[in-house]
Amino acid sequence: MPAKKLTVNRSALGHRVSYALRHPQRVPRHLVRATRDAWLRYRYPDHVAYYRAVMRSDTRTSPEAAVGSRSHERWLALGAMQFDYLLDHGLRPEHRMLEIGCGNLRAGWRFISHLEPGHYYGVDISPEILAAAQDTLVREGLQGRRPTLTPVRDLTLRFLPDAHFDVVHAHSVFSHSPLPVIEECLAHVGRVMAPGGWFDFTFDRTEGVEHQVLREDFYYRTETLIALAEKHGLAARFMADWEELPHGQSKIRVTHREDARTP
Repeated sequence: MPAKKLTVNRSALGHRVSYALRHPQRVPRHLVRATRDAWLRYRYPDHVAYYRAVMRSDTRTSPEAAVGSRSHERWLALGAMQFDYLLDHGLRPEHRMLEIGCGNLRAGWRFISHLEPGHYYGVDISPEILAAAQDTLVREGLQGRRPTLTPVRDLTLRFLPDAHFDVVHAHSVFSHSPLPVIEECLAHVGRVMAPGGWFDFTFDRTEGVEHQVLREDFYYRTETLIALAEKHGLAARFMADWEELPHGQSKIRVTHREDARTP
């Protein structure tokens, strides 16, 4: 894939002006988005409540676009990419899987098909996108696989059992999250992970200044997120082979510290 622009600060005025001059056709859409986001931030100062409102707005237009897919073909391709990667990196049918930010099951329906019945658990902050996930289940005929889909208010995961999930997965969640939300997840995810389990998450990577755009897109240095995981007793490593795939985000795998020491 093309080299990432890892030192660009997308929030800098100079970059925004330059981008607008190079892509004038995108300016109207950006202004609409900026106006909407300013209003939603005013109404919902809490980030999770704000982003829940963003998802409500986006899902009303298109559930597939709400999870970041501009076409059905891209929705299918991104879901397949996530599924194939996990399949190549240890996912087995007997595993119990928790998907954080499961959306409308872009990858989830493939996980549900692969896993034993009752072994998939999806959570999301958006009730509207979970309703769209139910539509995906019906369309794919997966009701008999008995997945669980649950709305959540935060990422403490406090209602889930200890040491239950072999695989935890969060695609394009931390790319939309400020550090306190990410830390909340990392502070609690170890409790629900089974021994030998892992947590894969994607993020928007920068090697320059960490920054955000419209409070929707957040860019972090790899070492920041690895250190945050280690702060909460976890081991984390950058998954370089994910960046060989045609996807703009990066990936980190988190395990229990003792599992990382096991040969």
